[in-house]
Parts: sequence; C-alpha cells; structure tokens
Amino acid sequence: MPLAFVLVPFLGALLCSLLRGRAMTVAGLSAGLATFAFGIGLALAPQAMSGWSTTLGGWPLPLGIGQRLDGLGMIFLILSALAGGLISLYAGAYFPARKETEQAANHFWPLWLLLWGGLHALFLAADVFNAYILLEVVGLSSVALTTLSGRTASLTAALRYLIAAMAGSLVFLLGVVFLYGEYGFLDLQTLGEHVKPTLPTAAAFALMLFGLLLKTALLPFHFWLPPAHGNATAPVSAILSGLVVKGSFYLVLRIWFELFPAMASSVPAQFLGVLGALAILWGSYQALRQKRLKLLVAHSTVGQIGYLFLLFPLTLPVPGPMGQPPWLLQAWTGTVCQAVSHTAAKAAMFLAVGNIIYGLGSDRMDNLREIAGRLPLTTFTLALSGVSLMGLPPSGGFVAKWMTLNAAMASGQWWWVPVIVLGGLLTAGYVFLMLSYAFTPATEPVHLRPVPLLMEGTALLLAILSILIGFGA
Repeated sequence: MPLAFVLVPFLGALLCSLLRGRAMTVAGLSAGLATFAFGIGLALAPQAMSGWSTTLGGWPLPLGIGQRLDGLGMIFLILSALAGGLISLYAGAYFPARKETEQAANHFWPLWLLLWGGLHALFLAADVFNAYILLEVVGLSSVALTTLSGRTASLTAALRYLIAAMAGSLVFLLGVVFLYGEYGFLDLQTLGEHVKPTLPTAAAFALMLFGLLLKTALLPFHFWLPPAHGNATAPVSAILSGLVVKGSFYLVLRIWFELFPAMASSVPAQFLGVLGALAILWGSYQALRQKRLKLLVAHSTVGQIGYLFLLFPLTLPVPGPMGQPPWLLQAWTGTVCQAVSHTAAKAAMFLAVGNIIYGLGSDRMDNLREIAGRLPLTTFTLALSGVSLMGLPPSGGFVAKWMTLNAAMASGQWWWVPVIVLGGLLTAGYVFLMLSYAFTPATEPVHLRPVPLLMEGTALLLAILSILIGFGA
C-alpha cells in the first residue's frame, strides 16, 4: 500500500499528459479517488503498515533507495491522501464549470498528480539525497501550477516562487554534499547513528535547515508565499497552502530530531521559536489589513505556519535523570494537530473563496455583502474553518493550541503563552472581518452565478474534517 500512494498519482500524471478534455478529467479523478481510498484504508488500519520499509532496485542500504514508513510519516501520508482526494473532487467540478480555464485544466491534472506523488514519496524517503530530488519534483510542479491562471500577477508571483524554491533546494543540496563528504553515505537512519558535532556537520545542519525554512516560508523567508497563494487558481491555492508547505516542514522535523539531535541545542531551538512567534503575529496582522479575500487567507497561512515552529523550543532536552519530560507529548500532539487541522481548514477556506470568486467574479471584500444568504454553504465553510484557525473548541485547532499552551507552561517557557493567545485574537479578528462583510446587507442587487454543489460540498467536508480532528485527538 505505501508504494501505491506514489505509483497511482505518478501513473495518473503520465496518463493525463497523453489525454485531453473529458478523458483527462476522468483519468485524473480516478487517480485522485483511488489515492483517497488508500488514505482511508491506511487511516482505518495503520497498524498494518507499522514499521514498513523496503529498498528499490534490489540494492541494500546504504546504496539502495530506501523507503520506510513510521508514525510521523503515516500521519502526513494519510493527511495528504484525504485532503488531496477532496481537492481533486473540487477540481473535477471547478475546471469544467469555467470555460476560460479549459487550457489550465490540460496542465493542472498532470502537474497536480506529479506533485502529489512526489509529496507522498517524500513522506516515505529514507535518505536525504532522494529527499532533495523529491523536493525538486514538488517545488517545480508547484511553481508551474501557480501560473495556470495566466494573469500577470500570477506569473510574477510564480517567478518569485521559483527563485525562492531553487535557492532553497540548492542550499539544501549543498548541506547534503557536506554530509556525504564527511560520512560517505546519506541514509537517514545510518547517518543518525554516526553524526558527530564536527564543523562540516554543523555547516550541513545550518544549510539544510536554511533551505527548508525558505521553502516552508517561515518569516522572514515568507516573501514569496502571499503572492503565489493569493494569485493562483482556487484548487492550486488549497494545494500550496494545505499540502506543499507541510512537505518541507516534515523534512525539518526529520533532520532536526532524527539526523542532527546533537546539533539541535537551545540557541537554534529558541531562534526558531522566536521566528515562529513573529510569524504568528506578523502574518495575522497582515491578514487583517487585506482588501482581497485570497490575500487575507494567504497571509493567514504565514501566521499559522508560525505555530508549528514553537515545537522546537518546547522539546529541548532537559538535563538530569528525569528522562522524557511530561510536556514532550503535549508539544508533539499540539504540533501534529496544528499541521493536520491547518491543512483541512486552510484548504477548505481557499476552496470556499474559490466558490465566491466563481459566483461573484471577484474576491474584493467590499463585494461580499449579503453573500451569506446567497451562498449559505460556502459561508458556513468559512465559519467552520475560522473556528479551527482561531482555536475554538471542539476543533482540531483548539486541541493544537491548548496542548501547546500546556507544554509552554509545564516547561517553564511562559513567554510563548501571550504569543499564542494574541495570535488567536488576531485570527478571530480577520475571521470575523470576513463574516461581517458576508452578513452585511447589499446596497445594490447582487448578481451571482450558481456554484456547483460538488464545489461547495467538498470545501464543506474539509471544514468539517478540521473540526472532527479535535474529537479524535
């Protein structure tokens, strides 16, 4: 099953590149629904894949291309399969409904499935060089998807995204070179057993971390994210915000906790925490200032990413014989719930905004008046997604922020608490700003094109998922 998560999207991408029109849409949807079904199967029986590993091509490690699946990789794999399957359903209705996007659809399906397969392979990768290759597959596919609208703003944003993605990849690759020169192999598990705190190792750690932070768009490396996410088509914005940034963050977790635990000392951990705190406040503040709905949601992503990086100072090793500190599980639970609930909520929010643009032809905040009565399902989707982003119970976002607050207090790092609370208040500010426009009576007649039920339904399912995560945390 794990290899099917990679092979099905890749084969679907190959097939879609040979087809056009309705046949391509059917092929893309079939690959998407099959991958979605695999995700449900893995979610229902995760123990069946526990400890899975293999090598491709018959070569043993460390020469072979290792693939393995553990608990962390399984969570991200299930998350990607479920969210990606619903986004695929949305895209199946979105592109045929918009005649002006017919050419975009011809490029969307092969690029999206290539990106999706690369992302799943990244979650299975067992060595850092193949992780670099897969980062390139995901990054270049993402840049190409950003250009699909064909507008000048999206092309400019894609160029900025391309520069950031290539710079991040090259810096990451340079760190891989340092590691290979020092140890002679690149398997993650083998490296983790042999890495020592030498100067080349420290250089590799710094380079790889910098490259991944640039790809994850952690402040101050976020300059490419709002334009790219804010000017792409609705399905692409959901993919970029919900899934792509999680791939590079997943690698940050891998190299920090598995590859360089000896290098991950208090100073870099607190530094990442400070950057995360600044991202929470700055991204949320910028979201409040936006006049376009998509840019508001894009800046919100910058803020929500910041919560993920509070994990690093909260999991610092504690001196003495006490073993694992009791707040370690709370910090990990909070971070994983934040990643999962953010993916569902933010993808739902971008798809809901896509519904509004489809119906109104604009995402200007001033044009949202009386939209609650005209698009009640879409407005409800925005509200449910906002509940999770704000961290209100019983959503997954509430569990994430509550667990992180508990870990901060239990570890004695109380200074993160006001950041989390203030970030939640700022998030509430821009969520209520959106909803206030939606419920404001219109001063003139609102001309609305009917939105397909499948587009509204898939966005609503993702929003409901972001709430249900809180019950299963």
